[in-house]
Amino acid sequence: MSETTTPTEDGQQTADKGQIHADVLQNIPVTLSIEVGRAVIKIRDLMRLTQGSVVELDRIAGEPLNLLVNNTVVAQGEVVLVNDRYGIRLTRVVPASERLENL
Repeated sequence: MSETTTPTEDGQQTADKGQIHADVLQNIPVTLSIEVGRAVIKIRDLMRLTQGSVVELDRIAGEPLNLLVNNTVVAQGEVVLVNDRYGIRLTRVVPASERLENL
């Protein structure tokens, strides 16, 4: 853990051992991804895939998509268009307690 300093009432700095400053945490990059679905196939079938092939996924049409942060599901939502780009409208945020159970 890093050591941060906190100003006291008289303007002096005191060290907070074991504390990480919020600004440091907020600047750590994370990977955000959207999961449409998954499929398990044999290598034989993988090798037969060509342009135009269709791979059936495990998700039903209309089912919410998963929003993952560093490969952990944190929310679910639906695809939307934002200025000719894809986006996701969150319909459910996974509670922190549920996310911790899945680690």
